[in-house]
Amino acid sequence: MKVKVKLFALYRERAGTNELWLDLPEGASVQDALNSLAQRFPSLEELLGRAFFALNKRYVQLQDPLKEGDELAVFPPVSGGAKKFEITHSPISADEVMARVTAPSIGGIVLFVGVVRNENLGRKVLHLEYEAYPEMAEQILAQIGNEIKERWPQVEDLAIVHRIGKLEIGEASVVIAVAGAHREGLFDAARYAIDRVKEIAPIWKKEVWAEGEEWL
Repeated sequence: MKVKVKLFALYRERAGTNELWLDLPEGASVQDALNSLAQRFPSLEELLGRAFFALNKRYVQLQDPLKEGDELAVFPPVSGGAKKFEITHSPISADEVMARVTAPSIGGIVLFVGVVRNENLGRKVLHLEYEAYPEMAEQILAQIGNEIKERWPQVEDLAIVHRIGKLEIGEASVVIAVAGAHREGLFDAARYAIDRVKEIAPIWKKEVWAEGEEWL
């Protein structure tokens, strides 16, 4: 089957074209298309792990199937500056994440900050350890952002940053910033964002306490 691939920004420059067709076997996935693209343009291989992907103008996952005539877009993060959807080992600053969505047109920003607490289910928590599939997780966070903008058109911008690695009590594990001209819809969008992160993002948490540990 034939699948159209559209390349943007650095990906377009490295490949020397903004559009091409791939011949793929029936049942091929987005990952299969990327493997074929890397074989055809070796200079793209190192960049594809950081790319975002859209299938027929919707964010998708690497395992999603392709069909004849599909259009697969490959592009860098759309923030223009700091990434809007990020998995990081570094401590997260709520102010810094808020700055990613601040603009002259923005009149309201709702922040959700998830913080490590010292107790769960009657056990004293010593620390948490987060692990993720970073490349896929960032695409899923971007997908959640796309879902929010479809459900709440008044949301002008948003950012979701999740930390991985060892987190001590009181440290932020996730910060979500939702911005718009007015407050309407922003609180609901922020709640939707954190619920969806917990539902579909490939991020896992291990809780460590004095008597043992457990993946939750």
